[in-house]
Amino acid sequence: MENVRGLFQIMTRRFGFLNKNCCTAGGFEISLVQSHILYEIDRQTKPSIQQVSEALGTDVTTFSRQIQALIKMKLVKKVPDSEDRRVQVLSLTTEGKYVAATIDHQMNEYLDEVFSHMNDFEKETVLRSIKLLNGAMAKSSMCCITPIG
Repeated sequence: MENVRGLFQIMTRRFGFLNKNCCTAGGFEISLVQSHILYEIDRQTKPSIQQVSEALGTDVTTFSRQIQALIKMKLVKKVPDSEDRRVQVLSLTTEGKYVAATIDHQMNEYLDEVFSHMNDFEKETVLRSIKLLNGAMAKSSMCCITPIG
């Protein structure tokens, strides 16, 4: 049997997931977690801290530290919700939108280059397989934890 964990380890390294910073955009060094946060805030409409935290599968405490760092960098704004002042709504600043768009462009260029080494059938097979794997992972009772922890 093939070493499945080994395949994921190699893919993780090649994607740069182990790097401290995943990208540089607009003069900012952005961590992988921060990149995911910017993506989610950009993707959702006026999301709350809780909504983005849940979408990323992170606890709110850890997430709040990351949000504070992004606010300090002037990439994210946090304001009370107009209907429920206890809820904090997140949005990207103009600079945050630029950084998110730059990262998105960089990632799409990288993926286009990777897929350029495959024919259409291979590309579709990989994408279909990733969707299948994501669906199976969503059904797993062990989601987001290590098998021991």
